[in-house]
Amino acid sequence: MNRTTWDTVDFPVNYPFYHIHSESIFPFISDKNLSLLAPVVVYWIESILFELLDRTSFPWLEKYRIHESAEVQSRNKCSKMQVIVTVFLQQIIQTIVGAYWLDDDEIRVVDHVTEMRRLAPYVQQAAIVVLGKGNALNILRDHGTALISWVYWWGLPVLQCVWAILIVDTWQYALHRLMHNVPFLYRNFHSWHHRLYVPYAFGALYNHPLEGFALDILGTAMAHSLSFMTTRQAVLLFTFTTAKTVDDHCGWRLPWDPMQILFSNNADYHDIHHQAIGIKKNFSQPYFIHWDVILGTRMTRKDIQARRGVSESKSKIS
Repeated sequence: MNRTTWDTVDFPVNYPFYHIHSESIFPFISDKNLSLLAPVVVYWIESILFELLDRTSFPWLEKYRIHESAEVQSRNKCSKMQVIVTVFLQQIIQTIVGAYWLDDDEIRVVDHVTEMRRLAPYVQQAAIVVLGKGNALNILRDHGTALISWVYWWGLPVLQCVWAILIVDTWQYALHRLMHNVPFLYRNFHSWHHRLYVPYAFGALYNHPLEGFALDILGTAMAHSLSFMTTRQAVLLFTFTTAKTVDDHCGWRLPWDPMQILFSNNADYHDIHHQAIGIKKNFSQPYFIHWDVILGTRMTRKDIQARRGVSESKSKIS
């Protein structure tokens, strides 16, 4: 099948469950404004829930707490009011940048059949490369419309999300590690975040404003742009990344927390980085730990125990 053949195919338009055939996800707010508002709302709702959890005194919950409550007061070097004000400042900046960065809310009428016809030759070429020409053409002849429809509605959006996540992870790992390895950057910028020796949820975005702009705001904006996401997809990317970042600083090892189940880069993993022994380790954030593994900067609780065991042995010998 060639391009001319695909141009005559009448692809069926079977909308997936996630497709909302309206001008905006919610009738009372545009998608652009939702992408700006949702991360802020989710940040504070999730933070309040974890703050309430922090204030509980149920004995059965204590085994899931990473640090004792008293440590937050005694070891952190900034007040909670300072944290709140700084986080609000970053969220104001991210809202302004997002309003400029994202497309205007003009409704773009999409002809899905035409878009699938444009996509078809690329799917065909990929199938030939992977399966060989004969097998690929046979499959496309029998299942071509279904395959291309699946790629259009599921394959490409998933690929965009994965690519965006990898961009965010790569950007944040590189910049985060740079902040630790260049004394000027750490002393003047990143040390703000490490005033929270014991992390808690609403301190997730407690950063120097310039670092917050470079690390979080610019990173997700680039990921959105380089993955060619729509404004509606940006709602998902920005909101989920925010929720993940809050969870990573929550201070709890919760066995039922889906983000801690799905991702090894979680609250316990990031907490190690906030401790003196792990401050030059575990730079990866917010999703995966592949850069730590590849570049040798991963540290686990077992590594800490082993290192402390060696130190204790040396102390006894001396």
